[in-house]
Amino acid sequence: MTAPTLPTTLGALRRSPFATPDRAHRTVKDEMRKNLIAKLAAGGPLFDGVLGYEDTVMPQIVNALLSKHNFILLGLRGQAKSRILRALTTLLDDVMPIVAGSEINDSPFHPISKFSRELIAKMGDDTPIAWVNRDQRYVEKLATPDVTVADLIGDLDPIKAARGGHMLADELTIHYGMLPRANRGIFALNELPDLAGKVQVGLFNIMQEGDVQIKGYPVRLELDVLLCFTANPEDYTARGKIITPLKDRIGSEIITHYPETVELGMSITAQEAWTARGADRPVRLSPLLSELVERVAFEARNDKRIDKRSGVSQRMPITVVENVVSNAERRAIRNNENEIVPRLADVYAALPAITGKIELEYEGELVGGAAIARELIRRAADGVLKEHAPGADTDNIVIWFDGGSALQVSEDASASVMRKAFEVVPGLIDLVTNNGLANPKDDAFTAGACELVLEALVARRKLSRSDQGQYARAAREEGRRRRGNPEEM
Repeated sequence: MTAPTLPTTLGALRRSPFATPDRAHRTVKDEMRKNLIAKLAAGGPLFDGVLGYEDTVMPQIVNALLSKHNFILLGLRGQAKSRILRALTTLLDDVMPIVAGSEINDSPFHPISKFSRELIAKMGDDTPIAWVNRDQRYVEKLATPDVTVADLIGDLDPIKAARGGHMLADELTIHYGMLPRANRGIFALNELPDLAGKVQVGLFNIMQEGDVQIKGYPVRLELDVLLCFTANPEDYTARGKIITPLKDRIGSEIITHYPETVELGMSITAQEAWTARGADRPVRLSPLLSELVERVAFEARNDKRIDKRSGVSQRMPITVVENVVSNAERRAIRNNENEIVPRLADVYAALPAITGKIELEYEGELVGGAAIARELIRRAADGVLKEHAPGADTDNIVIWFDGGSALQVSEDASASVMRKAFEVVPGLIDLVTNNGLANPKDDAFTAGACELVLEALVARRKLSRSDQGQYARAAREEGRRRRGNPEEM
């Protein structure tokens, strides 16, 4: 049914398909269950853009919705919790009828507010009907310690009382909060444990019994809402963070997680990162570099110096890729190049996108975020080389540097200049081309692959790299002790 033909009065609505028993009197959970069943029967992904949860999280969400449960998503930051909740609107009908003027989406067939009940009693079949779309039926709130019962449930409005000539105890004086305004829809509350205890009490009371006291006046609101929550596992399980009666009323507890494979992480990053910078300078991102950036996140999640309770968000590789492309774009503009091809040096230029996304333990604080980030990049480069050229012979390269030679890699140099510089290192170009790391005719990708090989050798302590990008022989242990400084990596 198209928008122009939608009924505008209660009488017309009663004569329309919207008045059938399976539509007029079903709850929002029944509605979502029916649409979910149809979507499952049709096949395909449940929610577009949510990757990596097909065999883990999604089946549990499906079970919760089929069971008509309120549920909570437990997971660290950057695990697509909010995206999943917002995608739930795809399981709602395209449009829904409400009593026109209702603040809480009153059903014309079962109104719960005094305003709508009195309007229908007065106007009957001439009661005006309005329509809301599925996106208007989703309400989201970030829980913070200063959120009050009035914010979520409502409060008495003296101005309404004065203008309407009502007693303060009259339901018509209520200014409804976010939860009643989500009636017949979805209410999502992020970071549930941050909600004050007394507000949690009001929340579970209205969930279970449908009544609440506002300024001492009892009000019964039989709300029809799917309640969804998110929380960090550490906060959620800490003593006193969430009251037991509320926890008991949440039907399903679903654990989210980070991508389980580098390939999956790369797919998510490629989907989310903004890399299309315009047709005048197209971006050509090497698969090796994409993998390296993703491995930085995987290395960080396994590093003991980084706080695992805080996690390493999937936003980190996304923002790193964007910064990497931006640095390569800057170079392309300065060198008047007609394409943007990022290299490993651009990953070092993106250090702020790494250090800003990790929380350090005490040991990590002693080392410093920037030093740890550089080490993560090198370990990631080594992981890429082991994956794609596990038996590569690097002896000639190391011998050349051990003989006192050095090589300066500049992030501002063009790909052709860097290609010529790497040709000076014995065996480096051959290693890259013979192991399929790059096409020898592609200067940009070849230069990037050569830089990756050198970085992997730094990770193996066979070479050293200065902060200015100069590769040289590895510092000797005796020299390090004499200088009193750790090996520069």
